[in-house]
Amino acid sequence: MISQTTSADASSAVPSLPEAASDPARAAPVLVGTRFLSPAAARRRAVFDRLAPPLAFLALIGLWEAACRLLALPSFLLPAPSAILTALTATPLDSWIGHVLATLRVALMGYALAVAVSVPLAVGIATSRFLRRTLYPILVVVQSTPIVAVAPIIVVTLGASDLPRVVITFLITFFPILVATVTGLQATPEELIELSRALRAGRAREILHVRLPFALPHVFSALKVSTTLAVVGAVVAEFVAAEKGLGFFIAFSTSNFRIPTAFAGLVVLVAISLVLFRLVGWLQARLVPWSLPKSER
Repeated sequence: MISQTTSADASSAVPSLPEAASDPARAAPVLVGTRFLSPAAARRRAVFDRLAPPLAFLALIGLWEAACRLLALPSFLLPAPSAILTALTATPLDSWIGHVLATLRVALMGYALAVAVSVPLAVGIATSRFLRRTLYPILVVVQSTPIVAVAPIIVVTLGASDLPRVVITFLITFFPILVATVTGLQATPEELIELSRALRAGRAREILHVRLPFALPHVFSALKVSTTLAVVGAVVAEFVAAEKGLGFFIAFSTSNFRIPTAFAGLVVLVAISLVLFRLVGWLQARLVPWSLPKSER
């Protein structure tokens, strides 16, 4: 028969939980970037990284407002953020919707046309020595031509409809997508290409299953940048010839010395560019998440 003293000693001999499990400060360190931090420090670092951009933006707005008030800058030189916000809310909502839709229509049509033309053309240039030596230099010359100087000629040639504005947006947008796609296709490791050829994969399968997947990070980087360029192209086209759109709205406000209103239109343009940029990033994360860096997945 086991005595009570023996059972008490046996129960006291059961090992207790490690101190690290009960003390969060002594838990296993977490790798953040190139440094190992405690879980609490890692959480503080994540909160700081999340709050730093909006806090920096608010600080910049505060400095801007303070400088305009302390230096008594006139609004036609540099309006204060409060004056821009007043002009933004003073403009009727119907007017904003009409101008935003007009700019978005041209920007999205030019962007879609640039994607539809640039990607197949990049495949041809990356896989054909003849196209690379003949067509690529011509495209570089076209891209080197200032679009602002060519825009009036395009408007006179194609008329005052949406077509010249879409063409101008396309000319500004397509080249970054083309260059990034060609770079990604040509950067495919040779061993992968040789492996696909050893497995008797055709040229189409080599492009679709080897080259294009490897080039997708380059392609989506260019697609993100080109969203902002599409908005810029639409605005440049509206500066030349338009009766509606944010570019027309800004030019009209500036010509009437309504500088806060023009800045309000600029704020709306920036918001549109950011939304389109985020939308492309969201599509990449949903459709091809493996093309993102590990830190962004």
